[in-house]
Amino acid sequence: MKYLETYRLMSLPDRMYYIPDFISDREEQSLIGKILNVPSARWTVLSHRRLQAWPTQLLQGSILPTTDAIPNWLVEPIISRTIDLGIWNASSHGQPNHCLINEYEPGQGILPHEDGDVYFPMVATVSLNNGIVLDIYEKSDDGKRRVAYRIYQEPRSLLITTDEMYTKYLHGIQEIGIDRDLNSETVSNWHLLSSETKESIDQNNGLFKRGRKRISLTFRDVKAVRNLAKFLHAK
Repeated sequence: MKYLETYRLMSLPDRMYYIPDFISDREEQSLIGKILNVPSARWTVLSHRRLQAWPTQLLQGSILPTTDAIPNWLVEPIISRTIDLGIWNASSHGQPNHCLINEYEPGQGILPHEDGDVYFPMVATVSLNNGIVLDIYEKSDDGKRRVAYRIYQEPRSLLITTDEMYTKYLHGIQEIGIDRDLNSETVSNWHLLSSETKESIDQNNGLFKRGRKRISLTFRDVKAVRNLAKFLHAK
């Protein structure tokens, strides 16, 4: 965990880490190929995106109904490296047991939300094929959503959210084709972005145009696990 402190976003009130180039270009392309070549039945199509759940969808939104492992092509290179970082040491199973893969076309997003206590309060997200601006919102009694922080996540990077950044804030992606007003004052991880990314945004006057689809891989540890296949077989 000491290694992680280099990548901690110190302007935030609690722990959030951003590691650029967590995987290589070659690993990224291999992952994209495997994701896009799964059987069509693996995809769940929603109104603003489509997703895959590995090893399966949660039952009643809270129970992982299988002890099957996440496929090895997700374990290597991502899960094994997050385990080496020590971020799952305090979780129920010592490693993530669930992965959601979301595919966003340019302009698509997701409403502000929280992941909740179904999971150990830690989420590790890898972005593929394109960058994205993640908005972090303060919770409020009046229901109004106020952006408190903004994160620009580059392709191949890892974003780790935990503690109060997980439990006391919402996160979302605006449904827009162009993100605006991006600079060192508005983006919490600006100092960790590559020179190429910062130069590109600066040359576009603080704009980021979402010209390609983006795929996000979110890894979590579901607390409640039941081997329902074994139960049904026993019946």
